[in-house]
Amino acid sequence: MTASDRAEQLARVAAQAADDKLAADVVAIDVSEHLVITDVFLVASATNERQVGAIVDEIEARLAAAGVKPVRREGERDGRWVLLDYIDLVVHVQHTEERSFYGLDRLWKDCPVIALPEPVASGSIPHVVRSPGDLPGPARELP
Repeated sequence: MTASDRAEQLARVAAQAADDKLAADVVAIDVSEHLVITDVFLVASATNERQVGAIVDEIEARLAAAGVKPVRREGERDGRWVLLDYIDLVVHVQHTEERSFYGLDRLWKDCPVIALPEPVASGSIPHVVRSPGDLPGPARELP
């Protein structure tokens, strides 16, 4: 058994949303062989609680635009590890310290990793700065 196409597609949408909010180390793990409650874990990191919240909000907004809402949301009050449960996709957005301590990546290391869009997978999306006031015009990349 492998993750459903729907779960993989939702994971890609969520991964792109997380990356757009500068999440670190975004990875999608196919846990369908080991769990009956979900197909995919998406794990992403942030360096502070505020960024965790921003990433979670963006993921929720993008998936809502795709027509899905979480059935459960946990951990928002503390903002160090927020879980969004979409049944066939479970999103974990963790502070980098929590991710290191709890080691979801290590726990599920034997599971296949789902390919994500190249900019997300490589973390190579350049950060762009525009002119003051975000005036129209060419953007320039930061070093």
